[in-house]
Amino acid sequence: MKRAGAPEAVGTRRADPVSSGPSAPSAPDPAGAVRGATRHRTVFRLLLAAVLGVAHTQAFAPHDWWWLQILSVAGLVALVADAGRPRAAAATAYAFGMGWFLSGIWWLFISMHVYGEMPSWMAALAVVLFAGYLSIWPALAAGTWHWLVRRGRGGAGVGILSALAFGAAWALSEWLRGVVFTGFPWLGSGYPHTDGPLSGFAPLIGVYGITLVAASVSALLVAGVRAVLRRSEPRAAATAGGAGALVVAALGGGLALAPIAYTTPAGQPLNVRLLQGNVAQDIKFEPVGIQRSLELYRDLITAAPADLVVTPETAFPVILQDLPLDIAQDVRTYMEKTGTTVVFGAAGADSPVDFTNSVFAIGPEQADLYRYNKHHLVPFGEFIPFGFHWFVNMMKMPLGDFRRGTLDQPAVPVRGIHVAPNICYEDLFGEEIATTLRQQANPANMLANVTNLAWFGDTIALDQHLQISRMRALEMRRPMLRATNTGMTPWSGRTARSRRSCRRSRWAR
Repeated sequence: MKRAGAPEAVGTRRADPVSSGPSAPSAPDPAGAVRGATRHRTVFRLLLAAVLGVAHTQAFAPHDWWWLQILSVAGLVALVADAGRPRAAAATAYAFGMGWFLSGIWWLFISMHVYGEMPSWMAALAVVLFAGYLSIWPALAAGTWHWLVRRGRGGAGVGILSALAFGAAWALSEWLRGVVFTGFPWLGSGYPHTDGPLSGFAPLIGVYGITLVAASVSALLVAGVRAVLRRSEPRAAATAGGAGALVVAALGGGLALAPIAYTTPAGQPLNVRLLQGNVAQDIKFEPVGIQRSLELYRDLITAAPADLVVTPETAFPVILQDLPLDIAQDVRTYMEKTGTTVVFGAAGADSPVDFTNSVFAIGPEQADLYRYNKHHLVPFGEFIPFGFHWFVNMMKMPLGDFRRGTLDQPAVPVRGIHVAPNICYEDLFGEEIATTLRQQANPANMLANVTNLAWFGDTIALDQHLQISRMRALEMRRPMLRATNTGMTPWSGRTARSRRSCRRSRWAR
């Protein structure tokens, strides 16, 4: 209502808030388009990194594709170098790790769900979370390397020095993965090179040293290729030539070192029988399975004479004190009549609450029963981390807290030869085996891994574990005997090419 006496504006009218004409087209949003394109590039980069991680797994056993390990990491280096920030570089390597580990350790699902009867959703979630933890280490390496290169060069370009820095960062992260929280260096980047030209470095620098060389070669390939593509830039030719020369030197150096004999044969050849009972895991610790294992391995041990007989881990699935008297007497009588040294797996007990996962041995050169107690225990299987009893209780497995053995345990004497046993995935920790050899009064001439891989079914875990044992043989320059319950029961020699056929039969001689 207009106020009386108020002046009225001339020539003006109120605007109608409702437009009667057609709406004008909205102006384009350049910033939004850029953000959308950036998101698409980021998603593509992460997906490509995950695919490269899966390719990285294919380089491991059962394949002998050492070259794929180098190329897949080279692809990761290229993606990380082009990432805008260290955080993006770390995310890229994290995606690589998820592809790598999910495709490489999925068989843990079988042990938890099929044999442990854990709900499938929980077992799958546990595998994903574990792979997520393992992926932190390559992410840490890539993020740190990207930050250092940007800080030193003002950009994430790949030159010769930065390529060598990537190799060092990658090897350091792999070593940390192998020691933090007791370590899980499974699928370590050096293992695909067990049959490759870099295997010649194994006795000198071990698997972590091979990891450093291989990662450096991957980054040098990226540096060289990019220098060739940018050959018009200053020093591009020098970078390409230097990178190529270092790659050739690394591969050629490994080939040149491979024939060198760092050890010599000792004593006379041994006649060895490696036993494999193929007892199904779902019945092994049930009453019917226990009785079957006791009788089966008694019969296998006493079937024929030999210098040495080796059984798998817990071939006798009882505490040694509970071993039936007739079976113990049969094995001892066989040893006394044939002069055979018998190495067998069973649980040990020093008190009602003090248990060990052990290897025992009897033989003509031993006055007392030999005993080796496993040193590197499996988390959630042989010891339960604090706060995780609820998780272990979801599985129906004979799990618990075992006592840890020491690293200075002696070897088993066999006709002038000394055999050092290790149990399950202890052969994954070469530095601990080397420490044991250095601390033994009579350093072992031969290694023997006893294991039960039936927990993981007929999967790539069996091939991966064999590859690990073979790398230990190369590093230590000693033969490695392997007796497995349902896995691969071979022996590995001291050179990369001395892999022997793996038997899934009842025994291997």
